[in-house]
Amino acid sequence: MGIDLIVPMKRPAQGKSRLRGAVVPERHPELVLALAYDTLSAATSADGVRRVLVVAADPASVADLTELGVEIVTEPSRGGLNAALRHGEELLRRDSPSGLVGALQADLPALRAEDLTAALAEAAGHRAFVADRQGTGTTLLLAGAGRALAPRFGAGSARAHTASGATPLTIAAESLRSDVDTADDLAHVRTLGVGKRSSTLLGIPCVVM
Repeated sequence: MGIDLIVPMKRPAQGKSRLRGAVVPERHPELVLALAYDTLSAATSADGVRRVLVVAADPASVADLTELGVEIVTEPSRGGLNAALRHGEELLRRDSPSGLVGALQADLPALRAEDLTAALAEAAGHRAFVADRQGTGTTLLLAGAGRALAPRFGAGSARAHTASGATPLTIAAESLRSDVDTADDLAHVRTLGVGKRSSTLLGIPCVVM
């Protein structure tokens, strides 16, 4: 059975505030969208991913993502990130009540499809998560078959997800652990190689295909 992924998206103009200055101000929304585009390009290519649902604060501002075959819905007006993920889960469960559901962050421009595939294989249908490279955050959360996702994203989410019963995956999968929140994070993914949109915007070679 394939997995359905939920990807939350703020308005690009408001997202990634700690990355302001990485490009000229008027191109900041373009950078946020490029990070998401490259993330989703890899995610939709991964074996085992059946469907990707983007839960967006402003669907029109991320409409370019539909060319990757993802679906876009509007996030709830209140509740923040975890509420957006629960909303996406509710929509997916209407079509597949016993299916596999996961939450993927939208800022993984170095993501390799094979790393995501390997993480899904290690989870083997159980509730699990992938911590970020610092070990404190979460880049991927997976629900067990037919079980609640129960997202606890936010500060210290890796600890919160462990406390909630999710298993931390041990796979190396560096590209899946390398989310981009800060200038240091951006420098790190440059060393890994990023996808086409991000590489074009940042003027660095494209390694991820």
